Amino acid sequence: MRTTRIQFSNAQGQQLAAKMDLPLGQRPRAYAIFAHCFTCSKDLSAVRNISLSLTQTGIAVLRFDFTGLGHSEGEFADTNFSSNVEDLVSATAYMQEIYDAPQLLIGHSLGGAAALLAASKVASIRAVATIGAPADPSHVSHLVQSGEAEIREKGAATVSIGGRPFQIKAQFLDDLAQASNQHISKLKKALLILHSPQDQTVGIKNAEMIYHLAQHPKSFVTLDGADHLLTEAKDAQYVGQLIAAWAARYIDLKTHPALSTDKQVVVRTGAEGFTTEILAGSHSLLADEPTSVGGADLGTSPYGLLAAALGACTSMTLRMYADRKKWDLQEVRVHVQHSKSYPADSKQAEKSQSKIDVFEREIELEGALDEGQKARLMEIADRCPVHRTLHGEIRVETKEKR
Repeated sequence: MRTTRIQFSNAQGQQLAAKMDLPLGQRPRAYAIFAHCFTCSKDLSAVRNISLSLTQTGIAVLRFDFTGLGHSEGEFADTNFSSNVEDLVSATAYMQEIYDAPQLLIGHSLGGAAALLAASKVASIRAVATIGAPADPSHVSHLVQSGEAEIREKGAATVSIGGRPFQIKAQFLDDLAQASNQHISKLKKALLILHSPQDQTVGIKNAEMIYHLAQHPKSFVTLDGADHLLTEAKDAQYVGQLIAAWAARYIDLKTHPALSTDKQVVVRTGAEGFTTEILAGSHSLLADEPTSVGGADLGTSPYGLLAAALGACTSMTLRMYADRKKWDLQEVRVHVQHSKSYPADSKQAEKSQSKIDVFEREIELEGALDEGQKARLMEIADRCPVHRTLHGEIRVETKEKR
């Protein structure tokens, strides 16, 4: 999968840190959101492994840190179950604006309880999958039981959860006490309940309660042998594969006709946005524009691809030359930056023709190389075929394909 870092605003205007996991070399067929467990983060290994399994079937996954956790703004002490639900709703709104409306919500532990409630508030959600979720949000209050008396007396207290200190305020406990699970019976979305009978944090009885509260279509799968946090990679991958297979029955997985051509490269841009599929020989990839100019940032820009071509050709050329000379070149890294430059002495600086494309290329050479060898390799860099093509005469012949 390919992962991009993004941010979006919650209801209070705070920036929540997120990662969008995308299928490799293809346009996403559907979008999902992952709600992590209580005091966890988007970077929990189980979350990454589940997301990987989903992207392999074409489903893009947004995973984010709830307010006050991970890299998100805000104070955790000021959050509660209700604010988690609000964060999920904000995430769905962001995805609908920038990418596409999410159809699948996945929630782990308390995140599962939040997903069940958020799903009832978002029309685009067609399916919900919970993993080790409590039937009632108030179940989480047992995690702060050791400090509850102090919280009630002083209004707040620092409590150790999972070996880390968190400040918990009385409003957090009050919010949990007011939460209910009656919305589950009115969900009217496909529901998959995943739970381990060996879960020592949230007992298996919770899965039974959720199942009995929910209407059909509903499914339950036991995660025999797994722990609450799915710390074994094989368990998390299994969960991801299960969710992907189950969700395919309830969400709209878009299909795109396969690209083919008798040329070296074919590209395709659809009716909406700039996301462009590329087939180069037998290799698939995506191009796009940044969100700042109306794209979805699902791939690099056309100029990014051009810069990448220069960088790749440079490093391959140096590799080939060093091999022929039997020099100890262990690794080459080529950093490329593209920009438009306006010559200071141009008499037509206001016209587009006066722009000069500048590719800044920095080369890192690793290995037991003397100064003379390094200097020679820097000279050879200018001889890479793409470099020469960019400096040579280029003719593009265009015709309509019939």
